[in-house]
Amino acid sequence: MSASVAIPELTTERLLLRPFRQQDFEDYAALVGDPDVARHVGDGRPLDRAGAWRHLAMLVGHWHLRQCGMWAVELAEEGAMIGRAGLLYPEGWPALELAWAFRPAFWNRGLATEAAAAAMRWAFEEHGADRLISMIRPDNPASIRVAEKLGMRPAETLTMLGGPVLVYARDRRMRQASP
Repeated sequence: MSASVAIPELTTERLLLRPFRQQDFEDYAALVGDPDVARHVGDGRPLDRAGAWRHLAMLVGHWHLRQCGMWAVELAEEGAMIGRAGLLYPEGWPALELAWAFRPAFWNRGLATEAAAAAMRWAFEEHGADRLISMIRPDNPASIRVAEKLGMRPAETLTMLGGPVLVYARDRRMRQASP
């Protein structure tokens, strides 16, 4: 394990995916503390400030332990952190996960698809991933649509973090028909 990892920045037409910074904490705490966001991730419960801090620290540390992770997502023109997107593979996970979460004010604009597509390209082209999954709660049709737009297909249903999750998957060899 290296002492430091160079976390790449990714740019899209409207977004910058960048490493998290300490200054992101307030926006991050608001994101993971929002009940509308929380019902679709983790165990479905919003995180308090202490939980948000621990979760943010886990995301930052993930890069150092797995050489991949989540990026803070900001609107390129505004510079405000509006969500997160990237890769997760914590202990006990079934496979490398492509995941995203955005503040509700930024839902339904195609931003999750744009950010997740950039993270997927990086995962396959730079990180060398062979397969990605996305675990989505059945009551989250918006994320199901994002996964489908990314070329992911239903693979299985698991019970994770206290409830069912639909597992969508995409292999590297499917990359040619990519977003």
